[in-house]
Amino acid sequence: MTWDKVTLFVLALFGLVILVLAQVGEVLTRLPRLIRAWRDVRNELREGNHGAAEHDTDTEQPEGRTAG
Repeated sequence: MTWDKVTLFVLALFGLVILVLAQVGEVLTRLPRLIRAWRDVRNELREGNHGAAEHDTDTEQPEGRTAG
């Protein structure tokens, strides 16, 4: 192995390490938001309403108005 190959190998190895560390950092910064979203999904599925009460506003009357 020549010194040129050793130098290129070391540079490639450090580049790979830096790339992996950057990607791990991105995942770790987004992890709390992902965990909160997963908990919200589990809570909605556990409650059984699947968000229908929040999105079903067509049948509700505004305050102060009566049907008829």
